[in-house]
Amino acid sequence: MPRLAKRTEQVMPFYAVELFKQASALNAQGRDIISLGIGEPDFTAPAQVIETLNRAAQAGLSGYTPPAGIGTLRDAIAHYYAQQFGAAVDPERVIVTSGASGALLLAGMALINPGDEILMPDPSYPANQNFITGSGGIPRLIPCSAEQRFQLGAEDIRKHWGPATRGVLIASPSNPTGTTIAREDLKALIEEVRQRDGFIIMDEIYLGLYYGDAPQSALTLDDNIVVINSFSKYFHMTGWRLGWLIVPEHMIAAVEKLAASLAICAPALAQHAALTCFEPEVMRIYENRRLSFKERRDYLLPEFERLGLHVPVAPDGAFYIYADIRAHSQDSSDFSHRLLHEAGVAAVPGLDFGPAHAAHSMRFSYATGLDRLKEAISRIERFLA
Repeated sequence: MPRLAKRTEQVMPFYAVELFKQASALNAQGRDIISLGIGEPDFTAPAQVIETLNRAAQAGLSGYTPPAGIGTLRDAIAHYYAQQFGAAVDPERVIVTSGASGALLLAGMALINPGDEILMPDPSYPANQNFITGSGGIPRLIPCSAEQRFQLGAEDIRKHWGPATRGVLIASPSNPTGTTIAREDLKALIEEVRQRDGFIIMDEIYLGLYYGDAPQSALTLDDNIVVINSFSKYFHMTGWRLGWLIVPEHMIAAVEKLAASLAICAPALAQHAALTCFEPEVMRIYENRRLSFKERRDYLLPEFERLGLHVPVAPDGAFYIYADIRAHSQDSSDFSHRLLHEAGVAAVPGLDFGPAHAAHSMRFSYATGLDRLKEAISRIERFLA
């Protein structure tokens, strides 16, 4: 038998995936399971995007593209960042990738050497640790409190930066909490990292899904931040596997070289179709859908509090609620299992996102329709009675 590499033992498991398998098995048995688990929008790509995909396929545009992506899409992404998020970006700095996962892979391989320590908040998206590990680095989770909005701050950098620390990986808005980093707090964090000659990888996958003031990209504070984004969440193209990376100018050649070797290019037909996402008519569809997510959030927050599922920090982005279940259980894994099998509602236990709050926290996704959310609340209420 071939011997497995040691890194395979270091890869963090996805409890959400196991939950998805159990929910699917129950569905196959005829149970009606409401998923508040996997972070996948119930919306799909608008008809105009699908029509563009079909035209591209019929025109034979399915061959390899340049490793950094087709030029018109890179232009469109740069324009989108300037128009929507206030960041002036040279299209040459945009690298189109096979999803945000492809972007994280490239960023990790370009920036992380074996043994480098990377600071991350606890709680945070579990796969991010695995990209660091896969690049030979060491993810270090820093417990973050509700008072910090579950986000890293400048004081954490001062306190936890060590001899092996090389950078930070942060997200705003965050998965699993849906919280953003306040602009002044982010500015202070960036300054602390820069004083230590470190790098910042900023996950902006949920930047377009906001429910307060219009957001600005972290690039408006520091043009040398490495930004990751995706067509999966705001643009509802999860299985299309398309994302992008925005890198400083000095990284372009190295990242393009890595991209050519690791994936050749992102999916060609998805790239051509994605151009239609930025057309005004289609952007209006996305904005209406964003407001529907806000409606769902606004329905769930008071319902959760009524049921004793306390939400320490109201999410102002993404489509997740990070709830404290201590009024009902001290074991989120057991609570999640019983909620699924007894109430038919799937939600992710806190262990997926780091140990600091794992036992008493759960992530609930509202990436499903309001009618199903109302039924889920009814089921949870009966379950807790």
